[in-house]
Amino acid sequence: MLCAPMAEISKTYTPSEVEQRWYQRWLDDKCFEADPARVSDKRPAYSIVIPPPNVTGILTLGHVLNNTIQDILARRARMLGKEVLWLPGTDHAGIATQNVVERELRKAGAMKHRDDLGREALVNKIWEWKDKYGGIILQQLRALGASCDWSRTRFTMDEHYSKCISKVFVDLYKKGFIYRGKRMVNWCPAALTALSDEEVEMKEQKGFLYYFKVEVVEEPGTWLTIATTRPETIPGDTAVAVNPKDERYAHLIGKHIRRPLPVENQAPLPIVGDEHVDFEFGTGVLKVTPAHDKADYEIGLRHKLPIIDIMQPNGVMNELAGKDLAGVERFEARKKAVAILTEIAAMVKEEPHTNNVGYSERGGVPIEPRLSEQWFLKYPSQKESRDVVASGEMKFFPDRWAKVYDHWMGNLQDWCISRQVWWGHQVPVWYHKSIHPEILSKPTSEWASYGDKIHVGVEPPADPENWVQDNDVFDTWFSSWLWPFATMGWNMDGEQDDKNATLKAFYPTTDLVTGPDIIFFWVARMIMAGFEWMGELPFKNVYFTGIIRDKQGRKLSKSLGNSPDPLDLIASYGADALRFGTMKSAPLGADIVYDEKNVELGRNFCTKLWNAVRFRQMQQPQDGASATEQEINPEYLSNDDKWILLRLNAAIREVSAALEEYRFSDATAALYRFFWSEYCDWYVEASKAILQGEDALRKANTLAVIDFVLGNTLRLFHPFLPFITEELWHGMGFNEDMPENQGGKSIMFAPWPKPLDEDELAHFGILPEDEQAAANKYETVNLGRNLRSTYNIASNKRVRFVLKPNTTLTEADIEVLRILLNAEPLHAESNYTAPKGTPTALTPLGELFLPLEGLIDVDAERQRVTKELTKAQAELEKVRAKLADENFAKKVPAKVLDEHKQREADWAAQLEKLKGMLEALG
Repeated sequence: MLCAPMAEISKTYTPSEVEQRWYQRWLDDKCFEADPARVSDKRPAYSIVIPPPNVTGILTLGHVLNNTIQDILARRARMLGKEVLWLPGTDHAGIATQNVVERELRKAGAMKHRDDLGREALVNKIWEWKDKYGGIILQQLRALGASCDWSRTRFTMDEHYSKCISKVFVDLYKKGFIYRGKRMVNWCPAALTALSDEEVEMKEQKGFLYYFKVEVVEEPGTWLTIATTRPETIPGDTAVAVNPKDERYAHLIGKHIRRPLPVENQAPLPIVGDEHVDFEFGTGVLKVTPAHDKADYEIGLRHKLPIIDIMQPNGVMNELAGKDLAGVERFEARKKAVAILTEIAAMVKEEPHTNNVGYSERGGVPIEPRLSEQWFLKYPSQKESRDVVASGEMKFFPDRWAKVYDHWMGNLQDWCISRQVWWGHQVPVWYHKSIHPEILSKPTSEWASYGDKIHVGVEPPADPENWVQDNDVFDTWFSSWLWPFATMGWNMDGEQDDKNATLKAFYPTTDLVTGPDIIFFWVARMIMAGFEWMGELPFKNVYFTGIIRDKQGRKLSKSLGNSPDPLDLIASYGADALRFGTMKSAPLGADIVYDEKNVELGRNFCTKLWNAVRFRQMQQPQDGASATEQEINPEYLSNDDKWILLRLNAAIREVSAALEEYRFSDATAALYRFFWSEYCDWYVEASKAILQGEDALRKANTLAVIDFVLGNTLRLFHPFLPFITEELWHGMGFNEDMPENQGGKSIMFAPWPKPLDEDELAHFGILPEDEQAAANKYETVNLGRNLRSTYNIASNKRVRFVLKPNTTLTEADIEVLRILLNAEPLHAESNYTAPKGTPTALTPLGELFLPLEGLIDVDAERQRVTKELTKAQAELEKVRAKLADENFAKKVPAKVLDEHKQREADWAAQLEKLKGMLEALG
């Protein structure tokens, strides 16, 4: 098939112009849109759901890493002939979004507290904010080249999705998995809501351990010293505990101490024996505050202790804390409590103490353990979810995360699914206005008998004016654990497989790409949800990315000022450069050290690709027709041609295998090595021997080889570099050779490259010795370049080389060597006798000589070499003296000894080399 003339490729690559133009073209042509009707045995489905970013989010380098990987997987799947659904969307992020809007409203003076507006008005304000700002990050992902099916964009508070959440709650409630109860929870005083354990971030804090004394009531004059990090909670103490096996205190069990705070209510508290008490911590005497510590709460239950809550939800002390502390913020109350204890002579001492403190991930403040009425979930489908990973049916990459997952699954705690914010899915439970409060304090399992007073359902009661809906909303993760199937139209009616073509075609999904920090928040819960409602796993492979850090090992964050804006990087270097640089530095599952030099490397690589294609275009025939019409003629293939075809084969195999195993940085490194080194540095330079010659047939055949390599190379690069490869694919006219659905419209549908099979290798007459023949030439060139370097002869200076060959070389081989060595001339002389001292390299093709006459100032060079030789001799003597010292050899670590031995070998080799150079200089 004849091809259309190639469009002229501009001298310089302008990423911004190319990227905007092609992305819009892809959208206009609906290239990213999935059609379940096209799925068949011949065109299997590939699906991946985006980890929904928060609607408050903007693009970060973490998003760049995660979404570039997803895009690579999706684009390659298209090239493998699959029907691809990459489903995008956002998460409503209940706490985070409400915090953002409340902060803006307070700043604008529209309210001081959420209660000033009321629930309906505040939620309306949040919707307004979401409609204005909530899609920013999805727009930014387009700049990165993300090939999502934007027509299917979902939001966790879409009407259909919200109804799925309610249905799931009702289903679990009826199955007995959900209950309501008063439990000790993690409380965020900033967001005023409960948090799950996974939403608490432990941070090391430097504080103090405060020691205070209390008197035993029954033994006046007998004092116990207690150590605590939180003296402000003393008014909430209802006992002190000692270990019954502790001989120091066991005899006091059953007696009482007098609590020092509040001063006006120094109540007697029992001394209880509990094996939970650590002998070693502090003094071995523990103050027990059941309302403000999870472990103390358990002790309180065991000993039936009263519970005194001395703190308001916002972290301010209440009236039960006593007149001195009431109304004081918790950390100020700590200082004040220490002052009071000192004043009443109860303070013994304080000492620096480092411990781990739980912080609210969203609120950014220390959490408070708090006794609170909440909704809890007993996890469903636990066994199936654990077994599917343990058996290897679902694969984790890297596989070490499977053990972490299994450990968590084996130690599940009931999930607190309720939150005390207003933005989110409100719990679908209604209480009749006439209900007696005592009913709600009964176990949830007994509520069924009060059906006329309590309504649990997807829809509100028929007479909503007589009912009040539960105030709580669901934990955001309770919404997103349905993401893989609720986004595809699942409706829990038992017939969705027949009704819903999307779900039938694309579920279960193929891959999930996410961070290991949400393996429990999201991944584990999605697996359980998949088994509970779909009866199968939600995805087949999970790839866990690393964390991007700065050179000091710190996680990138705006607060530290160490996180660049990806959009600025795209503006400076281009999206392809950012993608390539990120992937080249991202080994499987390992943390990544961010360095802008990697993005520069990506830009340089794109420039190299652009210039290499322009070089090919500059060789095009005078009639203007694309040489892509030319078939490769085996008769005219040089060993350089065969070498590059074999190197291309190796690259295709290496890149394909790496992508199958999710080794993206290995794939990127293979692409870099093949194209920059093997193709550009060696083959293109070697091909100039033919391209600059007079043999038109061989020139046309070399162009055909170049086109074959470039056509495959652009396809190999496309998932990593979507924009520049699309531009060059069309610029070279490769699209003209292809049917529309196989690369004619876009390179993203061009077939993924396959290595030449045995028949094709035989057709081209490619044998292993062909690769070796070319490799021998390149090794000879390297050795010749080393000779230049040894004598400080610039690589761009043309010099005379003489080769005394040990094998038969064609004129073309000699010309290739001449060009690569930048030799003028290169003589191949079998009977050459070199003058004594001529620098020589023993190469696979024979002896290569570099005659020095007229090239260097011999006297100056002799002086330089003599100086280096003297230095080498001194260094060698120095290291040998150390190694000869028995004391040194015995005292230093083996690693240091090995380093000195290596240093000795290196200096000895350097000395011999310099002696040879000096001899050559006469």
